[in-house]
Amino acid sequence: MGLFWAENLGLLEASLGFLNTSHSPKSKNPAILFSYTFLSFCPNHRRRLPPKLVELYSLQVSFVMESTDDEKDAVSGNYIPKELTHALASTGAKFIDEVLSGQNERCLENFRMDKHVFYKLCDILQGKGLLRHTNRIKIEEQLAMFMFIIGHNLRTRAVQELFRYSGETISRHFNNVLNAIRAISLDFFQPPGSDVPPEISEDPRFYPYFKDCVGAVDGIHIPVMVGVDEQGPFRNKNGLLSQNVLAACSFDLKFHYVLAGWEGSASDLQVLNSALTRRNKLQTPEGRYYLVDNKYANMPGFIAPYPGVPYHSKEFPSGFHPQDAKELFNQRHSMLRNASDRIFGALKARFPILMAAPPYPLQTQVKLVVAACALHNYMRREKPDDWIFKMYEKDTILQMEESLPPLEVEPMMHFEASAMDIAFGTEELEFTSQLRDSIATEMWDDYIHDLSPM
Repeated sequence: MGLFWAENLGLLEASLGFLNTSHSPKSKNPAILFSYTFLSFCPNHRRRLPPKLVELYSLQVSFVMESTDDEKDAVSGNYIPKELTHALASTGAKFIDEVLSGQNERCLENFRMDKHVFYKLCDILQGKGLLRHTNRIKIEEQLAMFMFIIGHNLRTRAVQELFRYSGETISRHFNNVLNAIRAISLDFFQPPGSDVPPEISEDPRFYPYFKDCVGAVDGIHIPVMVGVDEQGPFRNKNGLLSQNVLAACSFDLKFHYVLAGWEGSASDLQVLNSALTRRNKLQTPEGRYYLVDNKYANMPGFIAPYPGVPYHSKEFPSGFHPQDAKELFNQRHSMLRNASDRIFGALKARFPILMAAPPYPLQTQVKLVVAACALHNYMRREKPDDWIFKMYEKDTILQMEESLPPLEVEPMMHFEASAMDIAFGTEELEFTSQLRDSIATEMWDDYIHDLSPM
């Protein structure tokens, strides 16, 4: 029996008690807009599902573990939202017209962006000559099909039934839109500016200590589908197939830089090394730096936490009070650096196709990651307060379980050696170490002063 993810908009959570199977996993993710709940799925359970649960909007099943061929044939990884079933007797164009002429929330639910943001993107793609109307399919319908697929993790067969086009037509337009978005992606990635981010300057926990920090860098493993002969390098330390994606982001949840396509077996530091030495490389402004977690080395342009000291929020017990400068530094470093966790959470919530390996060529899967990040930036620019972004704003964070288990942390000694492989000299590494110490010392002195009785 396979284990599946089911998308939840509320009714599913209530139905868990109905299933009440002895083999239902204990681990559940908090329900946010597009939260996911573990379900054990088998034919007997499917027959017992309440009718409303089957009709639930955007109820969609996608594999996260190996399953039998019979299960794949029975489920095929696709469910069509309730409000779309009536459209099966109509045309895709009519459905899109209904969505775009309806309430704004309907467009966001189906195409993952507000109506005015959707239309503006159509104008941009047409204005740059990247997409054009055809005799049968307008640009709006081409973009809608693409967004519908990546926003609901649907397969061509399901979309084929809805839009009543051949699989070849849908695949062709999907790739056309993907390539068009990739072509303008650089327009949506902006390097960090010279000003101190307001998330730092307006928070006494971070200012003036992190005044030279421009954002956070982190890696995420995105599930990937490759042929049997290619699986070796893509199998990560947890035995799952993935691509290791590196991203640099701002504290207001915009991507500065994304590097996708590295094999899952590659270390995060190895991917960072590639980002720093390739032609289109990750650049840090002079005298500024990004925050990184303990999977990386402390080196010029990147400030890591102190090794051997509690760092992640779960390592700090309730009511925790730092006992020294290193503990205080790590605690506040972690609080600020979690922008990377929030941006990845928002990205996966908007584009669930990134949570399950789609059956596309590897190059298409890599393009899809970059395109999704570019679309994220575009939407963040045009509509920064839409309901998905709001859920990941500062101080309203819901703890999300990762779609893949965390990788093992490699010894720090290996990191320091690898850092020198990135062509940093001993003096440069020592300077970065001293910078971290000076920040921690200043922060601790102020902390102790504030605690002292007047």
